[in-house]
Amino acid sequence: MHKSTISIDVVLDDKKIPDSITWKASDSSADEALAAKAMMLAFWDSGDKSALRIDLWTKDLMVDEMGDFFYQTLSSMSSTLQRATNYADLADDLKEFAKKFNEKFRAKQIAENKAG
Repeated sequence: MHKSTISIDVVLDDKKIPDSITWKASDSSADEALAAKAMMLAFWDSGDKSALRIDLWTKDLMVDEMGDFFYQTLSSMSSTLQRATNYADLADDLKEFAKKFNEKFRAKQIAENKAG
């Protein structure tokens, strides 16, 4: 059996706010750990029937980057749902929600930039 390891390192400031996030996967072709400004990690606990989550972002993550991160995460979740369940209709609904979310997020950013 093959074992794969993913390592995540988070450097915190004195207020325990993430300064940096790096990760490395044993099956990756990258020689060095890769930097990230945000991460979402979820585990399914079938005993409790609940999702256990870790969501972190660095203090230098820009608001527009967070919007892009959410949009891409929601979009990729629709692909995962399709592959795992074969429920194309629900996957399409999630993908459509992601598109609408992205449009609303961008409109909010534009409005805030005009106001500010």
